[in-house]
Amino acid sequence: MSPPLPPSSASTSGLQTQTNSKEFDLLCACARVSLTPQSIAHIAGAAERGVDWKHLLRFAAQHGVLPLVARNLSAHAREVPAEIRQQLRSADEENVRRNLWFANELGRITDCFDGKQLRVVPFKGPMLAESVYGDLALRSFSDLDFLIFPSDFARAKEGLAELGYRPAEECSPAVERFWLRKGYERAFDGVAGKNLVELQWAVLPYFYAVDLGVDALLARSRRTSVGGREVACLSPEDSLIALCLHATKHLWTRLIWICDIAETLRTQTIDCSLVISRAQSLGIVRVLGISLWLAENLLKANVPPPAQEMMDEDPQIPVLGQEFSDRLARNVTYDLDSSQYFRLILQLRERRADRWRYLWRLIWTPGAGDLKAVQLPETLFPLYPVVRLARLVVKLARM
Repeated sequence: MSPPLPPSSASTSGLQTQTNSKEFDLLCACARVSLTPQSIAHIAGAAERGVDWKHLLRFAAQHGVLPLVARNLSAHAREVPAEIRQQLRSADEENVRRNLWFANELGRITDCFDGKQLRVVPFKGPMLAESVYGDLALRSFSDLDFLIFPSDFARAKEGLAELGYRPAEECSPAVERFWLRKGYERAFDGVAGKNLVELQWAVLPYFYAVDLGVDALLARSRRTSVGGREVACLSPEDSLIALCLHATKHLWTRLIWICDIAETLRTQTIDCSLVISRAQSLGIVRVLGISLWLAENLLKANVPPPAQEMMDEDPQIPVLGQEFSDRLARNVTYDLDSSQYFRLILQLRERRADRWRYLWRLIWTPGAGDLKAVQLPETLFPLYPVVRLARLVVKLARM
């Protein structure tokens, strides 16, 4: 059985003008595992408020929260049209089939990596669904992510090949060595579809200037059970930071990423002081604060007092939090290679030194597009930063 493709999320740099207030409010009420009495009442009265059910379902799929919406509407909503109920059941059944397939693949891949004595930690995907949501069926996902040491990439790639996975984009050994130094992930296709597995040796690309080393994450990893199988997992503190960074990279444009943070806060025992300390050392206190602000204000997550104090110290956190919340409700999307996007990321760093490091790396760190645009022999790879700069200048001149 082939897992379906993830919901479409094409990016543009413009704002969509459609208002989704009723549907977005209902989406937020449904996007939780544990509902408050107020949320249940809100869901129950959806029909009376004239919710556009078809738009709600499209909105839920786009934001990755359709499994939660299906469960909570089925349990609490009144007067849901029969056609919508059938679509919810069909979507829920398809999600369960897909997730079971991925859980089985997770087991096959981890067994393979264990056999090669590779230190690999799966994260997000089935790990998150079972450990945080408490049910494999309650979170949709479209791939399997593994954190690895760069030095283990070749053997991990070899193991995936034995299981029928191939790199989504072929490249020469020289380019692959270069990408292991300057990139952060490689995607792999399988017989069931494209981009089903990702090997990552960093949480974010190098140019974001957040130097969260994978060696530290793997050293602090633990063990958990997924589908009755024991596998490695990130510590709760590292998982929360990684989820916040992932949501930030996409500027919180999907509700599921905020839901991951809210459910992590709800279900995991987290040393909040340790999380704040690590965020301070990485220069991502504002990133953490906005992520928690969104989880609290959109999904009613309980933010621990130390984190509340941290958030209160930066007046930009509620301002930016409200801005991104409004954009989320209006379906704002971004071109992740646009000047608008880079300016917003720059605004999210609280320390001047980190902003300068980000700008410097952004200008001089070659990306996949630069390697494709100009194919140099390996002896001339040191010139790729110049290629990067030239392409940026041309792009800016065309704006």
